[in-house]
Amino acid sequence: MFRFANIQVLWLLSLIPVFIAAYVIISRRKRHQIEAFGSPELISELMPDASHVRPRVKFILCLIAFCLLVFASARPQFGQREQTIKRQGIEVMIALDISNSMMAEDVAPCRLDRAKQVLSKLIDNMTDDKVGLVVFAGESYVQLPITCDYISAKMFLNSITPELIATQGTAIGNALQTCIRCFGSEQSEASRAIILITDGENHEDDAEGAAKAAAERGIHTFVVGIGKPDGSPIPIPGTNNYRKDRQGNVVVSRLNEDMCRQIAQAGQGMYVRCDNSNTATRALQKELAHLATADIESTVFTDYNEQYQTFALLALLLLVIDSFILARRNHILARLDLFNEKSAQV
Repeated sequence: MFRFANIQVLWLLSLIPVFIAAYVIISRRKRHQIEAFGSPELISELMPDASHVRPRVKFILCLIAFCLLVFASARPQFGQREQTIKRQGIEVMIALDISNSMMAEDVAPCRLDRAKQVLSKLIDNMTDDKVGLVVFAGESYVQLPITCDYISAKMFLNSITPELIATQGTAIGNALQTCIRCFGSEQSEASRAIILITDGENHEDDAEGAAKAAAERGIHTFVVGIGKPDGSPIPIPGTNNYRKDRQGNVVVSRLNEDMCRQIAQAGQGMYVRCDNSNTATRALQKELAHLATADIESTVFTDYNEQYQTFALLALLLLVIDSFILARRNHILARLDLFNEKSAQV
């Protein structure tokens, strides 16, 4: 695979027409100045060493050298090495609730944004672990397969909104099953964990059964309850109104802590409530640190091979050749007629 690391440098090639136009204008002006002294034939006899071909050759060499230097500055790179490295870590799948109730503002700035902040700090503290991301509401989707690419994980995390899933609800069991499938069917010596972040409201399936199924596979389920038991209305984005039920009453979303504790117990994990402090983040990091680590193989792509040296050497060679070509004829090399100057005179 070929690419330019600094492709913006190639814009300098747009100067080539300017250089050519400038050369043509300067050459014509010199010719007109010479013709002002007399007839071209007479001037040619008075200037026997003058060459009309060599300046053109020197200009072409310099122009080609300029192009090569631009290509070298753009850092052409070819190929991409693939390496398999081993890390000592654990595998973590994150299941993030993005239902409409996560927009409640009983936790600043809102439940979903607060959940993103917690997960972002958690990912920042990861070094050799693998992490994946599943989002869910009435359905669940894999937002990021399990990977060691923390930059991509944070990028996908920041792009999450409730609009990603049209079907509303809180299908926690489906989300846990999706996380289990993301780990794959192969056994791993490294510990595996699911971090479930939800307000636990209106769950529609057997979440406890899914957590037990994960525990049977050696996967611990940690639950982070976000929100307050007293609840909060759900704002409608872009308006000053709140969501209402069919009777016209304002919907108040409450954190279901009992359900969150039951899921954590079934999944042999821990439940922690997330508020405006960093308590939940520290608790999760402490629990994850107790899990056994093992060698985790991951395939990474190393840097491309730099190829600018070839372009730089060719440019240097052309500049050296240009320095040996004089604007006037060389009497020593005149017999070789390298530039067909004798033929041009005839």
